[in-house]
Amino acid sequence: MKYCKAVTFSYDDGITQDRKLVELFNRYGLKATFNLNTGIQSEESRFEIEGVPICRMNQEGLPELYAGHEIAVHGLTHAAPEKMTREELKQEFLTDAENIERLYGKYPEGMAYAYGCYDSATVEYLKEIGIWYGRTTGSTHRFDLPDNPMLLEATCHHNDEKLFELAEAFLKAEPDETKPMLFYIWGHSYEFDVNQNWDRMERLCEMLAGKDDIFYGTNAECLRLFGSTFTI
Repeated sequence: MKYCKAVTFSYDDGITQDRKLVELFNRYGLKATFNLNTGIQSEESRFEIEGVPICRMNQEGLPELYAGHEIAVHGLTHAAPEKMTREELKQEFLTDAENIERLYGKYPEGMAYAYGCYDSATVEYLKEIGIWYGRTTGSTHRFDLPDNPMLLEATCHHNDEKLFELAEAFLKAEPDETKPMLFYIWGHSYEFDVNQNWDRMERLCEMLAGKDDIFYGTNAECLRLFGSTFTI
């Protein structure tokens, strides 16, 4: 089947709330990309927001948890990737990518920039080591494909006030092959605990799931689906 519409999700940091989020995605037949920091992927890496404990998961069992989804680079230590030396870039990104390949059995294709930070040297280095797309923290409120997949902006964050308005517009739209549509949602799963709004994500999943004219894939799968419209 020739798809003209696709849905994908991107979630960062490998934290315990991912377990509930993965279960939700799996139940509704949706797919996501999870961006991990392999150098600090341990329950010892923890913090707190508004009294909610947030803890990264230990590595053991994560390949099974994330099976069927995509694992992407988020930096070895979640360092802001700006003004790094080449050696620092190698340590933060190549080491993370190689760890992902060793732990998950596949070299990563993409990444999410920690804190949404990047500079031209970071982008060029990532391309050198085989990363061909990178997610920023920007939102377009549109369904256009990226002109430059290394500076990929999502449609919106899951807490965006226009989330359901955008979802309804996406579902009603009738695109053609010359202008495919990608609904791209991102966030951190701990935000659902902080904001006490897991029902928001379940409502969204229920709205989007099970449509014959929509392709449900990871970030890389969705970008490759429409890859002929831009340069990878």
